Amino acid sequence: MTTSMKIYCVGGAVRDGLLGLPVQDHDWLVVGGSPQQMEALGYMPVGKDFPVFLHPDTHEEYALARTERKTALGYKGFAVYAAPDVTLEQDLSRRDFTVNAIAQAADGTLIDPYGGQADLKAGVLRHVSAAFSEDPVRILRGARFAARFGFSIAPETLLLMRSMVENGEVDALVAERVWQELARGLMGKNPSRFITTLRDCGALKKILPEVDALFGVPQPPQYHPEIDCGIHTMMVLDDAAHHGYALEVRFAALTHDLGKGNTPADILPRHIGHEQRSVDLLKAVCERLRVPGECRDLGLLVARYHGDIHRAEQLRPDTIVRLFQNCDVWRKPERFTQILQACMADARGRSGHEQDAYPQAAYLLRALHAAQAVNAGEIAQQCEDKNLIPDKVREARIVAVEHALQR
Repeated sequence: MTTSMKIYCVGGAVRDGLLGLPVQDHDWLVVGGSPQQMEALGYMPVGKDFPVFLHPDTHEEYALARTERKTALGYKGFAVYAAPDVTLEQDLSRRDFTVNAIAQAADGTLIDPYGGQADLKAGVLRHVSAAFSEDPVRILRGARFAARFGFSIAPETLLLMRSMVENGEVDALVAERVWQELARGLMGKNPSRFITTLRDCGALKKILPEVDALFGVPQPPQYHPEIDCGIHTMMVLDDAAHHGYALEVRFAALTHDLGKGNTPADILPRHIGHEQRSVDLLKAVCERLRVPGECRDLGLLVARYHGDIHRAEQLRPDTIVRLFQNCDVWRKPERFTQILQACMADARGRSGHEQDAYPQAAYLLRALHAAQAVNAGEIAQQCEDKNLIPDKVREARIVAVEHALQR
């Protein structure tokens, strides 16, 4: 490395280290270097829009210090400018939040020109400069960091985010990037913060209007002391996170009650038929955001059948077997476990019911184990009319479930 070049660790690695969190990946910033110098030292260029290089041994990314300069070309009239004369402070100024604009030198010295350490201690996400508004993805990133760390958004940053939404910036987001940030936000420690942050700046109405429509819609207080459908959904989502459930379950928790957002006003606070309305709305969400199949399928099953599962102990054995069939438990029994997890979160996501037991899960699993014990192959061998095999297997499963639930 030439004497004029300096390397700093920047971004999430520095932030997480200061928070005492495990550091997964390092981002390195090279100040005072050129592409030619990097290649001469064995670094492999990989950046398309700006110079990024892979270390010859560690394969970690090293980016040349860069800034933006106005041009007739490029995103929103700006083009990347990377050159040896770009300073560390200039590069840090184009980053999103002050907590991500801290650099660490090789000797451990921290360079923090924008007050990131103070904001880390205060638990605040504050934009570094007006450059924040050039990329609407930063709204999603802010919501994701709020969910991950439990941080609040600085008032001036929230105001800027609102203006970006009002100016139509969020409308330009591509579906794949929205889903990527949503998925990461749902996996945060406090995923409800992801949703409420987007709602606070007006972005939720643009990105997930079906979820935004839940807030302010009443439910019967005898079943839902929290009353508000949006608040209930946030409680369900956080319960799923508290129990460490997978992304598929958290997505189902977020979307299980979408149909309550368009319940006819004349039947409120009841929500008759909301399950099928939830399915219809969720199909549109999944198509719009190109939601992966595993999340889509689990979400649709939970939206359609969570009411039946809550009433499991009142269902007839034949209805339970039909539920199993509709959930495809014979091929995917592990997915039914996830369905039950989402339903448990739904039951606990109510004020005063956070510690409630959920006997329906054990009840249905007992029925499932009995149904699974039916030897379909043996029934098929004994059945002379092969067209009757499905009915005979179903009948045997119903009998097995009935016996299991009578114990």
